[in-house]
Amino acid sequence: MSRIGAVLETLSTTRDKKAFALLGAGIVVVIVATTVLQIRLNAWNQPFYDALAQRDPASFVRQLLVFAMIAGPLLVLNVGQTWLHETIKMRLRGRLTGDLIGEWLEPGRAYRLIWAGGAGANPDQRIHEDARHLTELSADLGVGLLQSGLLLASFVGVLWVLSEDFVVVLRDRSLSIPGYMVWCALAYAATASWLSWRVGRPLVALNADRYGREAELRFALVRADENADGIALGGGEAGERQRLDQELGEVLAAMRRIVGATAKLAWITSGYGWFGLVAPVLVAAPGYFAGSLTFGNLMMAVGAFLQVQQALRWFVDNYSRIADWRATLGRVTAFRRALRSVDGFGGRTDRIEISDHPAGGLAFEHLAVTTAAGRAALAEAQVEIAPGSRILILGRPGSGKSTLFRAFAGLWPWGSGRLLLPPRDRTMFLPQQPYLPLGPLRAALTYPADPAGFADDTLLAALERTDLGYLASDLDRTRRWDKDLSIEEQQRIVFARLLLHKPRWVFIDEAIDQLDEDHRRIVRSIFRKELADAAVISIARRTARPGFYERVLHLTRYPAARSHPTMAKPPKTENQAA
Repeated sequence: MSRIGAVLETLSTTRDKKAFALLGAGIVVVIVATTVLQIRLNAWNQPFYDALAQRDPASFVRQLLVFAMIAGPLLVLNVGQTWLHETIKMRLRGRLTGDLIGEWLEPGRAYRLIWAGGAGANPDQRIHEDARHLTELSADLGVGLLQSGLLLASFVGVLWVLSEDFVVVLRDRSLSIPGYMVWCALAYAATASWLSWRVGRPLVALNADRYGREAELRFALVRADENADGIALGGGEAGERQRLDQELGEVLAAMRRIVGATAKLAWITSGYGWFGLVAPVLVAAPGYFAGSLTFGNLMMAVGAFLQVQQALRWFVDNYSRIADWRATLGRVTAFRRALRSVDGFGGRTDRIEISDHPAGGLAFEHLAVTTAAGRAALAEAQVEIAPGSRILILGRPGSGKSTLFRAFAGLWPWGSGRLLLPPRDRTMFLPQQPYLPLGPLRAALTYPADPAGFADDTLLAALERTDLGYLASDLDRTRRWDKDLSIEEQQRIVFARLLLHKPRWVFIDEAIDQLDEDHRRIVRSIFRKELADAAVISIARRTARPGFYERVLHLTRYPAARSHPTMAKPPKTENQAA
């Protein structure tokens, strides 16, 4: 119930709550009206089949006209129910997916989610596929359950009235069983439901396992696609094929287990369905042969029995989908719970004391970060950096430079010491791997700001200043810029962003080192002219030419027994090139 409550909480806080209420009320009204007309249609069976039995053409034609008067509104109601049903699916998916995206992209969460273990694995699968599947199953099962419940409540009464004076003749004795057909229908459905539950309950765990395997295969395929050049250059296609075949084999093994469990369940569901075709006739036949039921009464009783059976067999027919729904609900709610709790990970591990600098500067005292290999600490115990300063932090490969960079960004709180940071809204971070969003080039230039806030002349000037003038005609062209541009060109796009946003603090993780000497000279000139007032904190592995940095700090790695939080398998904290 707590899982369902988490999903309902999402809907209860939405701006579309009124729309959901109206859609829900609308589909209830439509289903109730449909049920009323279905009761009327079932009652129509008696005069229609009696007219056939009596060979009365006039009554037969009259009943066909009555049928048209019932079926016409039913058709309109069915179309309306379909529209409401699909609209509910659409709005449910929009709300749930939007909520997950919002939670996922809270500042720093997408990165910290790597510590959530299995619950946070493959967020793209959880947000896209699992959320879609959950909302569609929820709408289908919810509407089906409501409709079956109303049919059951309505036709049980009809069936009871038809069989309240039912008499079974056994040899020379007569036995009166009030509501005889109701009890038969309940016993029949209860037996099938219990058997379905017993045989089908392993499907919940099996479906959850399958979705996890599917997500791993999808991740492996995306990763191979993203690194196609490296695979081709290294001649690694055979090895990659072997890894993908292994992931596919895991998926197929999970599906094979589901196939076996579903086949076992089919013995119950299919057998129940086939026998259900003759069950109402068998149950009502004694009354018909005894003369207490006319042929029309028999067909009316059969129709009511079938409606009750259809309602009662909802659980039997949908057991595999219910198992699927429970598995998907578990994955979505576990992911949402991980998103909510990820900010508190590592509570039992030493954490850096991070706060805002009272004067808008940067300072740290006895700062050390915890990495997968131990701890990395600055040799300088106390450092105060004023706005406009130019500082170089040197560290050997694997010393924890990228981890320190993430600590400056507030993404890595694990370690010790005190860190006072400048205002975040005046700060930009340049990682080793630049990020260029999907969309036109102008969106990549102005990221994360709206391109509409920048004039074309300003964008073109930034491109020219970073020696990217040849891209001027591509401002509105949408391409995979992270694929079409070299790493150096992507870094120069990021430096062009600096000219547009004019930050007061710039943190750089070896981004300058990826430029050739001519472009490094251009970047240094940008910081001397257009961004002369900006502070630059550059983390690198090699010393720079004298004259630009006014102070050099040193980062050293210390292998230690104490490590970072044991929430999950640790990610790499350094780029392979570091």
